[in-house]
Amino acid sequence: MPLLRQLKPYVVPLTVAALAILAQLGGDWLQQDLRYDREAIVYGEIWRLLTGNFLHLGIMHLLLNLAGLVLIWMFFGARFSHGQWIVIMLVTALATGLGLLEFNPEVGWYVGLSGALHGYFVAGCMAEIRLKLREGWWLLIVITLKLAWEQWHGAMPGTASLAGGEVIVDAHLYGAIAGLAAFLLKPRSPVNYRATAL
Repeated sequence: MPLLRQLKPYVVPLTVAALAILAQLGGDWLQQDLRYDREAIVYGEIWRLLTGNFLHLGIMHLLLNLAGLVLIWMFFGARFSHGQWIVIMLVTALATGLGLLEFNPEVGWYVGLSGALHGYFVAGCMAEIRLKLREGWWLLIVITLKLAWEQWHGAMPGTASLAGGEVIVDAHLYGAIAGLAAFLLKPRSPVNYRATAL
């Protein structure tokens, strides 16, 4: 079918968006069962390391993260196959949760896709650099400066009020590091799928 063929290049971000939207529609009871919750994870509910990424503080938080996902896909979506993107997404999501669990005992609970999004962005930058595209370096510098600002000064001005709660900036750092690691460990070099996929 023509519509399905047109949507095929976007199946990965559409799936991520659909999961996040469905999680938001699930309401508070789903939040309680699926969010990153340090105590629950310690007692064996390890799925929360992954599922917490798909939950959000509210509609505005969800829309901000989905907008970030759209921008990342516009920049880098064609740089990896669907399978490579799925690996990158799983690695960054799990690493965000594991980083918080190991290094941030003060964080009792966490929701949001932003940590993983930083990982997607860094992996995309590295793909651009590997392909000798100058834009990759500029974008990597921008994301590095953002991460450095957050580590020194906290969340970017206005982001907490937009998201509707405290921004856990360390999650961004863990996601970004995981994105770099996922890129370095992936089995195939990045290619430009745009010619065949779009």
